[in-house]
Amino acid sequence: MEGGGQTTRGVMRIRPGVEVAGLSDVGCQRANNEDRYSYWEPASDELFAQRGRLATLADGMGGYEGGQEASRIAVETIEQVYAGPDGGGPRALLLAGFHAAHQRIQQHSASHPELAGMGTTCTAVAVLPHELYFAHVGDSRLYLARESKIYRLTRDHSYVGRLVDQGIISPEEAASHPQRHILTAALGAGTEVSPECPEQPLPLEARDTLILCCDGLWSLVSETEIQAAVQSDELSEACQTLVNLAKQRGGPDNITVEVLRLG
Repeated sequence: MEGGGQTTRGVMRIRPGVEVAGLSDVGCQRANNEDRYSYWEPASDELFAQRGRLATLADGMGGYEGGQEASRIAVETIEQVYAGPDGGGPRALLLAGFHAAHQRIQQHSASHPELAGMGTTCTAVAVLPHELYFAHVGDSRLYLARESKIYRLTRDHSYVGRLVDQGIISPEEAASHPQRHILTAALGAGTEVSPECPEQPLPLEARDTLILCCDGLWSLVSETEIQAAVQSDELSEACQTLVNLAKQRGGPDNITVEVLRLG
C-alpha cells in the first residue's frame, strides 16, 4: 500500500497478524498534496522474519513540486534501503534509510535549483513480533494506542516543540503558537540529519494500535479523539473519521494518517 494525495498504488500480500489502513487528503485550502505514506513487507518469509513490516509517512515542504518530490524520495528511499540486501538489524536499516533519503533529497535539490529549500518530515516504523522500532525527523507523529490510553512516542523537531521541552510554554499554548510550523530538523535540510531512533525496541502487546500522522491531522484533532476513532472495528472508517474531523475544523494543510493494529 502506497499513497500520496488521493492515490493508492500497488497490491501486496499483507500477512495475518495486523490490520493496516491509511488515508491522505489534500485538505480544504491547499491546491496540492505534499504528503506521502506507504506500507511494505517482504515477499520472502525468511526476510519477513528478520525485517517484519515497515510503515512510513512523510510530509513534504518546499512548494508545489519540491514538497511532493521530497516526500516521495524519502518514502521510496527508506523502503528501498530497508528492503535491500544489506545486513544489519531493523534499527540500523532505518537509520541507513533516513541518511540515504537525506542525501538523495539534497542531491535532487542541487540538480534542480528551482526546488531549493525542499525537504520533508518523516516517521517510519518497523514492526516485528512483540517489538517496535522507529525513526523520526520533523513534526509528524507516532502514537501508540493501548487499551483506553494513547501515548505519543515521538517529539516534535520544531521551534515550538523545543519551547515545550524546555518548559517555556505548555502543550496547550503550543497548539496555537504562531511559529508552530517552524521545523528544527527535516530530511534534506541542513548538512547532517540526526533521526530520533531509540536504541532498544519498544515492547508491543496484542491489540496495540500504531498511528502515524502529519501535523495537518494532529494540530486539529486531539489525542483523545484519535484514541476514540481507532477503537472502531474498521480502521479504514477510523482514518476517514479523523480526516473528516480535521476538514470540519478548516483543514488548512494536507491531512494524512496511517494506522496499524496488531492482532
